[in-house]
Amino acid sequence: MNATSTPSLKTLITADQIETRVAELAKQISNDFPTEPLVLVGILKGSFLFIADLCRHLSDNVSIDFMQVSSYGAERTSSGVVQIRKDLDINIEGKHVLVVEDIVDSGLTLTYLMEVLKTRQPASLKVIAFLSKPGARRHDVKIDYVGFEIPDDFVVGYGLDDGERHRNLPFIAQVLG
Repeated sequence: MNATSTPSLKTLITADQIETRVAELAKQISNDFPTEPLVLVGILKGSFLFIADLCRHLSDNVSIDFMQVSSYGAERTSSGVVQIRKDLDINIEGKHVLVVEDIVDSGLTLTYLMEVLKTRQPASLKVIAFLSKPGARRHDVKIDYVGFEIPDDFVVGYGLDDGERHRNLPFIAQVLG
């Protein structure tokens, strides 16, 4: 497929399913952190829609920051090398931190990220992943909250991209071909 062709997409998760599940996840997080301030750390670029929807369902006792961590570059498969491209602006020492991931597949990036964040001594460190691909996992990572488990297919939409395209779709679609 060349850069100008449009791939075929098959909807896996609808916008309505996403909206319902995000509200359920927020309720679960609110029950786990009823009064504690919480720092949401969105992993760019893919988590931006998820973190926006999620935080609107949480209390006003939430801070938001972003990191950009990559092991993919412009490819569909991991390079195996993790790089921090943008680090946190907020000091997370002594704070309850929830890492907000768009998708966890091999677990390489999340494993690296959690090791880095643990050295910064947060009071607690948990992970929420909008999508999880257990069939692609090569690293044992703990995901505390999972939106949806999906097969090991290449997907786009709701923040996930294919060469920076399709992030704006309000649903999750499998890329065919």
